[in-house]
Amino acid sequence: KSMDAWEAKCRNYGVFSARYGNIYTVRQATQLLDRAFGAFSPVDDVWEKEGGYVDAFRPQIEPKAFATATEVRESAQEHLQHVRDVFTQCDWLVFTLGLTEGWRSKQDGAVYPVAPGVSGGQFDPAKYEFVNFTAQEIQTDLELFIRQLQKVNPEAQVLLTVSPVPLIATYEKRHVWVSTTFSKAALRVAADAIERQFDNVVYFPSFEIITSPTTGGRYYADDLRQVTEMGVKHVMRLFSKHFFHEQNKSSINLVKSVDIGDFKKSEDIVCDEEAIERAMRLSGFKG
Repeated sequence: KSMDAWEAKCRNYGVFSARYGNIYTVRQATQLLDRAFGAFSPVDDVWEKEGGYVDAFRPQIEPKAFATATEVRESAQEHLQHVRDVFTQCDWLVFTLGLTEGWRSKQDGAVYPVAPGVSGGQFDPAKYEFVNFTAQEIQTDLELFIRQLQKVNPEAQVLLTVSPVPLIATYEKRHVWVSTTFSKAALRVAADAIERQFDNVVYFPSFEIITSPTTGGRYYADDLRQVTEMGVKHVMRLFSKHFFHEQNKSSINLVKSVDIGDFKKSEDIVCDEEAIERAMRLSGFKG
């Protein structure tokens, strides 16, 4: 149905390519691809929330809960059709590696964007567990993801980046900066290995551009997490310089003319990390 701009924004249209919510871990991405093509059907796919129901794999995608679990699953099926379209029709797939920490079902290994009980469902340590993926696990998952993508779209190219945004908190019993360093290192190692392995994969160093000591930290906002407008512009300048051919002036101009406000949408995309922080408090974590 038609909707105005305000409703579209509230329902997260225009934020994600197929309204799949935040894909924080590579395991999530691999499972999303499997779900889209019928290779994986998670058992725990619907959570109760405030008298209604939400999609366990994108619990914050709608501003209000659905009235029934059936409505959630019908919405999910429509959503997965669009996900299939994204994977089968894309020329380039840009995948920003964000986190190594996550929450998964003990029953079938399904990985969720937030802990059950935060944006729906109920946290039960007998049913769910925390997981912190290793560099080797991430590399294995990335390899599987690329091979699966090649099967459904042999011509697709993949551009990998690593998010420069530090963790807001960690479930590990150590300082958040230690976990941040591990997370970024593991993701970067995996990305490097996959780029070397596949001809259709390229890595763009936006992480290094933002975090390099040569920038003096000036590409971070006052909260020392969000990237500033100046940092985004620097990244996009280098991206257009190195990833567009000179003859493709229209593409170059398109990148240069993008309103910086579009990149502010990244603030909406990463906001679930606050929900992850709440998950730790919910589970009684004291570290």
